[in-house]
Amino acid sequence: MPGSDLALLIDAAHEAGEIARSFWREDPQVWDKGGDDPVSEADFAVDRHLRQRLLAARPDYGWVSEETEDDSARLKAERVFIVDPIDGTRSFVKGEPTWAHSLAIAENGRPVAGVVFLPVRDKLYTAETGKGAALNGAALTARAAPALDGADILAPRVTFAPEFWAETPPEVTRHFRPSLAYRMALVAEGRFDAMMTLRNAWEWDIAAGAVIVEEAGAAVRDRLGRPLTFNAPSRQTAGVLAGGAGLVDDAVRRLARPGAA
Repeated sequence: MPGSDLALLIDAAHEAGEIARSFWREDPQVWDKGGDDPVSEADFAVDRHLRQRLLAARPDYGWVSEETEDDSARLKAERVFIVDPIDGTRSFVKGEPTWAHSLAIAENGRPVAGVVFLPVRDKLYTAETGKGAALNGAALTARAAPALDGADILAPRVTFAPEFWAETPPEVTRHFRPSLAYRMALVAEGRFDAMMTLRNAWEWDIAAGAVIVEEAGAAVRDRLGRPLTFNAPSRQTAGVLAGGAGLVDDAVRRLARPGAA
């Protein structure tokens, strides 16, 4: 993979941040995509810019984005961009700062470069396969908690409902952030032991976070314990578990099957 791919993602993320901030707290137009899933004019503006910018630089790459109609031609591409123009749109339209741009490149189904950028907080998480993960240039190392009990977990409240666990739910300290990409980045940063979501996850929410977590030394699996595969026909994974390998294995063993939250 060309070494300049990560630099391309970083430059594009900064440009996306400038565009998004021009709409932030400026009462952007908002639509409901259904199921209480908002999208704003900022999402579309960022998506247009990123698609033009990134595909102009890498015209042979495929394209997966939350705000672009799917094109099955991507399935034939060896490498694809996987982009969420604004992850955490609900927070964005409320004027809150915890939204992010999530940009990744996947090669043959595996994420090989990723950027999660929070413009308002000036936090730039980056990673490239075999080169480690960083926050604003400083190397990251994830925690290595061996099990769920007693761990600090980023997850929706419903994740620990009894019906999703084979036996008693684990005793954890639960935390939450609205952006899935940011949750994964916080695990890579070592701020929390793990993050979990049991409901199906869209690739654009997690592709960049996945490579950042793995390059920080942690594990990423779906709720059945399988490695995540990207550029899939469905563009979804069966949930996400990210954290120390022992903790993730413990979660997979203890989860009920089937389970979705």
